[in-house]
Amino acid sequence: MQKGQEKLFEPIRIGSVVIPNRIAMAPMGIIGMVTEDGCFADRAVEYYVERARGGTGLIITGAVKVENEIEKLKMPTFPCITLNPLHFITRASELTERVHAYGSKIFVQVTAGLGHNAHPIMLDCQPVAPSAIPNYWEPNVTCRELKTEEVERLVERFAEAAEIAVACGFDGIEIHAMHEGYLLDQFTMSFFNRRTDKYGGDLEGRLTFPIEIIKAIKSKVGKTFPVILRFSVKSYIKGWNKGGLPGEQFEERGRDLKEGLIAAKILEEAGYDGFNADAGSYEAWYWAHPPNYMKHGCYIDLIRELKKVISVPVLMAGRMELPDLAAQALEEKTADVIVLGRGLLADPEWPNKVKSGQEERIRPCLGCQDGCLGRIFEGKPLSCAVNPACGREREMILTPAQEPKKICVIGGGLAGMEAARVAALRGHDVTLYEKGSRLGGHLLEASVPEFKKDEVRLLEWYEAELANAGVKVKLNTEITLEQLKKDNPDVVIVATGSVPKDLDVPGLEKNNVIKAEELLLGRGKAGQDILVVGGGLVGCETALWLAQQGKSVTIVEMLDELMSAGVPQCHANKMMLLDLLDFYKVKSITGAIVSEVTPEGVILTDKSFRRKEVKADTIVIAIGLREEKGLYDSVRKEFPNTYLIGDAMKVRNFMFTIWDAFEVAKSI
Repeated sequence: MQKGQEKLFEPIRIGSVVIPNRIAMAPMGIIGMVTEDGCFADRAVEYYVERARGGTGLIITGAVKVENEIEKLKMPTFPCITLNPLHFITRASELTERVHAYGSKIFVQVTAGLGHNAHPIMLDCQPVAPSAIPNYWEPNVTCRELKTEEVERLVERFAEAAEIAVACGFDGIEIHAMHEGYLLDQFTMSFFNRRTDKYGGDLEGRLTFPIEIIKAIKSKVGKTFPVILRFSVKSYIKGWNKGGLPGEQFEERGRDLKEGLIAAKILEEAGYDGFNADAGSYEAWYWAHPPNYMKHGCYIDLIRELKKVISVPVLMAGRMELPDLAAQALEEKTADVIVLGRGLLADPEWPNKVKSGQEERIRPCLGCQDGCLGRIFEGKPLSCAVNPACGREREMILTPAQEPKKICVIGGGLAGMEAARVAALRGHDVTLYEKGSRLGGHLLEASVPEFKKDEVRLLEWYEAELANAGVKVKLNTEITLEQLKKDNPDVVIVATGSVPKDLDVPGLEKNNVIKAEELLLGRGKAGQDILVVGGGLVGCETALWLAQQGKSVTIVEMLDELMSAGVPQCHANKMMLLDLLDFYKVKSITGAIVSEVTPEGVILTDKSFRRKEVKADTIVIAIGLREEKGLYDSVRKEFPNTYLIGDAMKVRNFMFTIWDAFEVAKSI
């Protein structure tokens, strides 16, 4: 490991349990890895064991419900520890035994439920909450206020869950959660809690629920069994379904920092053995699930204050997957344990690679959330955009090729690099041809904005991995059919990517027009007043990048909403990008098209065929991409073992580009 990173690998005690290092796996929902009776499926076991094998000191499972009657979710969604205790013990004990084989510890995270955050489509009942408040996803639906005896029953269920957890071999419990505005958190905030019984009122009254939980658990399994709390120091709630951005001045409607610190001291006194600390709520989902627009270490300033007022261990997440940043936070005593979530989805070997001094081989998380959180909320199994094997470790294991082949990969973008990497790892003789002077494809322009620098890290990772795998890379080489015939490969993989679409309107030839790709790559300059044509992800991110430079930016989009077409964006990412556009005063005109480019700007036409002139110094075109597969049609006639992958097959996003390439290359 590099100098200064030793602290990451020092043991730490939480309650009575010694964790072998200071690296923990964040609790993340395991949609798609749950049996119908609420137990861990085989995929879940393999998923957690893979992270233990990679050197993670503490595994914290995703949320496991303590009951499924008061708030009844459709199964299988979340695991439920009390639904079929015998089967749960059978499945979970295998998990804990295998995790322990690698020296790791494992805590089970147990939850009271989702409360007003539960999407009605997941429920077999009316949404519930501390009080009759609107449902987050469907505000016209009112949540049912829980009865006092129902809350007391939930407390009893937590105690039952603890006994089952001990029987399973778990090393501790994390209570989910006084964070993210889930059901337990809703009880602790006056914004959601208007009760007049013992679970409402002032702060101490609102903390009754989590205090009763810890006392009930300790009474059942003893004071030495570790119980930690997932805890948001600050909520960042501006109002219903409205969150506050970093640096934004607003009135906190949820839990502010002052109240968070007071609550932490009360809860430590009640018996909690540690705090897994973060920030945010569903109203500010981009705090609880920070996208690429959030800086690495986004909770550090908050958690530093928490660490000053409590003495039990503090665990801290918040895009902490940069090894030097993680080590620095420990050295400065900002936190006691570093919690990695998506960083361990992208690369389960993160701890082992840091420990062995192979940082450059850590596959980076992009903060895109396309494969993890975004998929979960589409009802699809948890995975990772840059790691197709995440969540399906056994099915996607790479095996040596039975018959090594000579493979030609055409195109050095994401799809081509991933296909070449995987094929070479399996023992094939791989040559990668790229007509440009650099590998990367659309990664090159995507990585220009400061908020997209993780794309730079991903490209550097691919370049290193291709070299380590022995892939022969031919840059500045535009392959032809004649050249292919000379090389005579056994397999051809065509990954020629995509090119920006053209805007077909009068006046396009004027020199105040430039494509977003060219502008990002520095092939032109933008004036002060800019019109971005296209309100998809590329258009919106380009507009934000320009606005952050002090430009005056307007987006024009033919649909009624920005980012409403194409592959759906994760809710947290989309919410933050839209809020950032508003924060930087980017204007938008929807339901209109550009019908003409003029020397002074453009002529827009709306749905009622009304024309309007908008002045701009520069018009940036970002209306999408089209497949570039002309070579494929000729190659496949000469080479029967030809595959078309990535954007050349269908323009989607980085996740599908990588996944398709992995799938093809692992099977050749």
